[in-house]
Amino acid sequence: MTDPDRAAAADAVAATAVDAYPKIVAALIRITGDWTLAEDSAQEALLRALDRWPADGVPANPAGWLMTVARNRVLDVLRRASVERRKLRELAVLAVTAATAEPAWEEVTDDRLRLIFTCCHPALPIEARVALTLRTICAVPTADIARVFLVTESTMTRRLTRAKAKIAAARIPYRVPQGPALTERLPGVLAVLYLLFTQGYDADGEPAFADEAIRLTRLLVRLVPEQPEASALLALLLLQHSRHAARRDDNDDLVPLDRQDRSRWDRDAIAEGVRLLAGSPQPGPYAWQARIAACHATAPSAEETDWRRIADCYDQLARLQPSPVVALNRAVAYGYAYGPAVGLTRLAEASSGGALDGYPLALAVEADLLARQGNGERAAELFRAAAARTPGDAERRALLDRAAAR
Repeated sequence: MTDPDRAAAADAVAATAVDAYPKIVAALIRITGDWTLAEDSAQEALLRALDRWPADGVPANPAGWLMTVARNRVLDVLRRASVERRKLRELAVLAVTAATAEPAWEEVTDDRLRLIFTCCHPALPIEARVALTLRTICAVPTADIARVFLVTESTMTRRLTRAKAKIAAARIPYRVPQGPALTERLPGVLAVLYLLFTQGYDADGEPAFADEAIRLTRLLVRLVPEQPEASALLALLLLQHSRHAARRDDNDDLVPLDRQDRSRWDRDAIAEGVRLLAGSPQPGPYAWQARIAACHATAPSAEETDWRRIADCYDQLARLQPSPVVALNRAVAYGYAYGPAVGLTRLAEASSGGALDGYPLALAVEADLLARQGNGERAAELFRAAAARTPGDAERRALLDRAAAR
């Protein structure tokens, strides 16, 4: 067996796992109710593929091959445990599904949606929802999730175990809610997907997480097309992610939005995002955020950005989803639309009551507005103060560069 054979097999396993792994885990959890058994069996199938495919060749139906191996392992475990016949019968049905052509897998797609809603149940803390989504649906290794949340792998393992135990103990139903319950639960699912995206899109984040968030949101839109905020979230993610290739220079330093090479922006993603927005007759919070992103993405240059339109969008967003961060971004928009003095007034309103005290982005916004008023010395002080409070290396360097330029 040659190294190229192993590399080709590893690539085939990775490519198949992206779509097949969550389907397999979701189907096995639905039947057995055992998260650990389902995940262990799916992982065993991937390991078996890495061992067998280099010598035997990649099978004609790779996803079906993985499902069969995982299913057989679960059958062995359950037979030894003498479980009820119903589970064994349902597992037997999977043998037929796995052996058929790809369209039959669409029957399993609903399992993935059920799994998303289960992982994102409001009974779980938000950090647990994100971690469980990454681990179960995206197959992200526990060590990588731990690194994102700045904890040890053993700590993250315990958190995931507690989350699964809570699902079992609370008898959280493994299903997509219907009617008003779906409308009630959907914002929580969308929030987890957006947080997953930001974990990848942030300056020091893991880029693969942003891609996973987009993939999962596409799945959600396909399965609940009647929910406009799901489409709006997908539009927002696409419009933001369209700039990822231009966000860093050759030295891996952050490039501000107004200095990015717009020829490197993903025009296909921008066009898709704009099309999705056209189908939002009653804009919600994600639709207004997407419209703001669209104003940036479709402007021919930074100087031609329609800041007054962006300020109007922030007015609507603040009405629907008031928060100190929205108020801060609204101050930025007003500063560019109507001048830095107006922006500073809006910033003072957003900071009233101490909601933004010590927040590095608030310090950076004030510094930018003061610099545009000509107060470079005070702006430099604030940029340095913001850098001292910023945990990410890339953002810290960008703020110090701006301080040095005053």
